Amino acid sequence: MAPIDEHRRHPDRRKQPRGGRRPDDRPGFAPLVLVADEESQSLEMCEAILAKLHFAVAPVNSVEKAVAIIETLRPDVIVAHAKDVMPLQRAAWPSGVPFVTVTPEMRDPNAVVEAIRNAIRTARVAS
Repeated sequence: MAPIDEHRRHPDRRKQPRGGRRPDDRPGFAPLVLVADEESQSLEMCEAILAKLHFAVAPVNSVEKAVAIIETLRPDVIVAHAKDVMPLQRAAWPSGVPFVTVTPEMRDPNAVVEAIRNAIRTARVAS
């Protein structure tokens, strides 16, 4: 019987980090994403996708609630999809928390995840 590796069509990726995790992450570290979305269906979908990719997710259904908890929660990145995200951007600015605004052009879940990853990487490099 041939070893399992010989049956693979592609290189073995089981040891490679996936989702929100990176090689320089501490063990057990999952980036905390504060998701503020006024649409419940969109909020649930975003939460499910991010959780499946090993992000820690804190969902809130309004920008006002997100502003109220931002100092206590101290997320690694904020994702907002709302009519007016300016109050949340102003609340995130002093602490330097990266901010991702979901626009109509970013309806593809992969685009949102990539924007979140880029925001986290940029914040780590700037630190």
